[in-house]
Amino acid sequence: MQAIILAGGKGTRLRPLTLSIPKPITTIANRPFLYYQLEMLKKAGVEEVILGLSYQPEKIMEVFGNGEKLGIKIRYLVEPEPLGTAGAYKFAESLINRTTIVFNGDILTNIDMAMAVKLHRERNATATIILVPVENPSAYGLVETSTDGKVLRFLEKPKANEITCNTINAGMYVLEPKALSYIPRSQEHSFEYQLFPRLLKEKEPFYSIISKDYWLDIGTNSRYLQANLDVIANKLSLEITRTRLAAWQSAHIDDLSLVDETVNLETNVEITNSVIGANCAIEREAKIKDSVILPNTKIKANVIIEKSIIGENCLIKESSTILKGSVLGNNTSISDFSQIGLEL
Repeated sequence: MQAIILAGGKGTRLRPLTLSIPKPITTIANRPFLYYQLEMLKKAGVEEVILGLSYQPEKIMEVFGNGEKLGIKIRYLVEPEPLGTAGAYKFAESLINRTTIVFNGDILTNIDMAMAVKLHRERNATATIILVPVENPSAYGLVETSTDGKVLRFLEKPKANEITCNTINAGMYVLEPKALSYIPRSQEHSFEYQLFPRLLKEKEPFYSIISKDYWLDIGTNSRYLQANLDVIANKLSLEITRTRLAAWQSAHIDDLSLVDETVNLETNVEITNSVIGANCAIEREAKIKDSVILPNTKIKANVIIEKSIIGENCLIKESSTILKGSVLGNNTSISDFSQIGLEL
């Protein structure tokens, strides 16, 4: 089986974290995000993954290579210009010769895609879309389905009196090569607004699978933070190795926190429900809670950080306080006694 991951976006909603690196290699729980998608696809029986890239592709290629270390074949296609979701799928047409799983490049999930492919084939579907239920349907475009799973129509952010379901597009599909015939070549084209309505119009067998498994679009800063905390909270049942060095005995680290073994921790540092990246240095009495600290950052004495993201190579000077979902880009320097995210 093969898959294509559409990972060409610039990650603008995730700035400033994506100003210097593409979203697929931003780290979740100290690993480049794309690892989670690749490992999930491998578990589903995928042998070959095509990465559709556009923004800083060489950085992604450098991290993943040909996939040998993961035991999965990786091939790369770099779009000369943005082609949209369906356009990127069409751009890979020369490499697609069988049933293909298609993934948006910002989805963290543990959905069983092997089951999805099995059901897709049993139904003789041309296309299958994975759907997830949401609590507030009015904030999304909805997908209406029949009791037997057939896709009936797409509702783009309906009004309250127009809501007939609570299921949204999860950005994951199973497609037969026949779907490519409905996509124009070398043009920007969308799955949601162009290809899928065309499949309905042409009465192609188009089915859905509603999943209640873990699913999250990591594309904003708040959801990026949530993804990190969900992974260390074992919401995806991933294997996580938590290091606790003898040199850290004078620090207080709770059971959930993930601290890279290269981190230097001084006396009475407190780390709660947080992720600390490689080569960070955290000085005495600093307190970090519900946060992500990216690699090579230095946090001075008596600093307090809560519910925030601190980029790479930052310097947070003594007795500063950073709260309420603050996000610091790479190479940021914060002066002594600064207060960020506080109400004055």
